Amino acid sequence: MTTKRGLITDSFKVVKKGRRGGKRQKQRATPPPSPQQESDSEAVREDELHKLRQFDLDWRFGPCTGISRLQRWERAKLHGLDPPEEIRELLLLQTHTDPEYTLSLWREYPL
Repeated sequence: MTTKRGLITDSFKVVKKGRRGGKRQKQRATPPPSPQQESDSEAVREDELHKLRQFDLDWRFGPCTGISRLQRWERAKLHGLDPPEEIRELLLLQTHTDPEYTLSLWREYPL
């Protein structure tokens, strides 16, 4: 006695999904950045992050837990502690939304 073994499509209805929005337009592929450009931008990013970490570690500007780097810079300026303008430029003019730029080195530690 042999049993007839069917396909899975014999048990389940085949449903074809239609395309959403009709035909897709061909998009131009943007060329990948050259390795030199990537290494330069990575080097600049690492240099900026290093400066920001040094700002976090400098206790002359007060504690940095629980506030952003820009808030800390503004507080230090308000109290006449002369924080570096370069840090403010990195935080304001670059307008990074990356938490590595905006939040302090101690962001992962509980208060």
